[in-house]
Amino acid sequence: MRKFAETCEAIAGTTKKLVKVGIVAEYFTSRTVEESSIAAVFFSGRPFPAWEETTLQVGGRLLWGVVAELSGKSEEGLTAAYRRLGDLGAVAGEMLQSEQSQPSSARLAETEASARTRAELSAQALRGGPELSPMEVQTAFRRIASARGPAAKGAWVRDLLGRASPVEAKYLVKIMTGDLRIGLKESLVEEAIARAYGSTLAEVQHANMLLGDIGETLRFAARGALREAQMRLFHPLGFMLASPIESAEEGLGYFEHASVEDKYDGIRAQAHASDGEVKFFSRTRDEITESFPELPDALGGLAKDAILDGEILAWSYSEEGMGRALPFSALQQRLGRKKVSTELMRRVPVVYLVFDVLYAGAELLLERPLRERMVILDELLASRVKGIHHEGHAGTRREAFRGGSTQGSLLFGGEEESTVVRVVRAPHSQASGPEELERLFTEAQARGNEGLMIKDLESAYTPGRRGKSWLKMKRELATLDVVVTAVEYGHGKRIGVLSDYTFAVRDGEQLLNVGKAYSGLTDVEIAEMTKWFLEHTIDDQGYRREVEPKVVLEVAFNNVMRSDRHASGYALRFPRIVRLRPDKLPQDADTLDRVREIYATQDAREKG
Repeated sequence: MRKFAETCEAIAGTTKKLVKVGIVAEYFTSRTVEESSIAAVFFSGRPFPAWEETTLQVGGRLLWGVVAELSGKSEEGLTAAYRRLGDLGAVAGEMLQSEQSQPSSARLAETEASARTRAELSAQALRGGPELSPMEVQTAFRRIASARGPAAKGAWVRDLLGRASPVEAKYLVKIMTGDLRIGLKESLVEEAIARAYGSTLAEVQHANMLLGDIGETLRFAARGALREAQMRLFHPLGFMLASPIESAEEGLGYFEHASVEDKYDGIRAQAHASDGEVKFFSRTRDEITESFPELPDALGGLAKDAILDGEILAWSYSEEGMGRALPFSALQQRLGRKKVSTELMRRVPVVYLVFDVLYAGAELLLERPLRERMVILDELLASRVKGIHHEGHAGTRREAFRGGSTQGSLLFGGEEESTVVRVVRAPHSQASGPEELERLFTEAQARGNEGLMIKDLESAYTPGRRGKSWLKMKRELATLDVVVTAVEYGHGKRIGVLSDYTFAVRDGEQLLNVGKAYSGLTDVEIAEMTKWFLEHTIDDQGYRREVEPKVVLEVAFNNVMRSDRHASGYALRFPRIVRLRPDKLPQDADTLDRVREIYATQDAREKG
């Protein structure tokens, strides 16, 4: 790992992308394929390949404690270093730099003995060496991942960092926190693989997309077999992203033929289905199936293996039609749960609204134009409906929204609940001019949705990219004038400045927090506000400071949610700073009653 760490230092020392690629390519050609394949994953800032569901489950607090123990530094010393460096890996490298700061081998052995059996220590002695290899680190990461409880995980982390040199420890911690912060993205690692093994970048990118494993991609490239890579289902692909637009005129200015859909307020989700097995993945590529256990059965009968793109929505059923989507605040109760009760499923029903297909049968469809993918999607869902023969089953065609050119949706549920809709084909229409698009926008908002999605019918599906092929048209729910109560130091290019603001609304004579935002101000404004906050700190907590409540901001947001996180009982979803309001005093800020008003409007819309 010393060579890996030194390579990372060299990469961090240049801002030129081609130089970074050359450094990584030289590393690959100088090491064995086995070592390079593991290092490729680490260069991507991950302890494990992207397709794996394995996680370390090691938080910053645990790493902080281990670094403090191994370095012998005080809490104040670590806090000062973190404030200066803004990165726990860099702190670990600096704190462990001097031999005097590291605990003696006897002390380390005593610490380890308290957490492990003698047999484990003996095994460790056999494994250990003067220099860690990527293979040893990979083994250690898997031990950490499989360990149960903070004490067991902490013991293995201490073991790993205790055997590392300071520069190795620096990058081990960075990998464990998921960000090397050396200006090296996975796309540059792909370029380095292409350069090292004489492949084209397109071949490497395609294989890595199919496999979800940059290390395995490297092994394919090393033996000249990239074209043999096949799609690995249940490994989420990147999601195609949309660009915001300001007006209906702009929405029709980028392409000639468009599909227009409602923009919903739910969770973007990719569904993978094969041989009756179905899993759902979020935009962060985390599996979220367990939070929505009623959905997999509804897709279990697809005639072909498939990858679908859509949105999971809280749903309000209607006897007159298929019902409608509810705001995100209704869906919030379902998030992050490992066990979902029947009562919660009844109280907060969900559907999977499908609007695209990325893979069907044995064919990857990303290069097909959207108009073709839409036909394939309709046929795929229709095959699922045809497979249902029970009389009165929800597997029938109904109109999603009556009127206009909006097309019908395919609805079906699981076999055990024949009358409950679980999957909805996203309604879509077309607009001939700005006036019609504006009308569709107004109707979408009247249905309680955020706005519109406008998609080029000739566009390919480009994972992870935000271009002008998909556009999103929405308007903020409201804005609030709020008071900053606490600030935190930023990360990356914002190391050393206070850029993350916690803010509150008034409730009588007190201020109650309702959210936190870090985007919207310019670098100049952040620098000026940092100086002010440093001079008006009430309580210095290291990386966080409570400040005099005198600064007023205007913030925009998507909606208001119930939340136990803040004393107000509410939280703003996706808050963004619109501007500083130096023209307003704290007593001019909005009140908790105003927040309740906005929430009540949402609630009425949800129940209406």
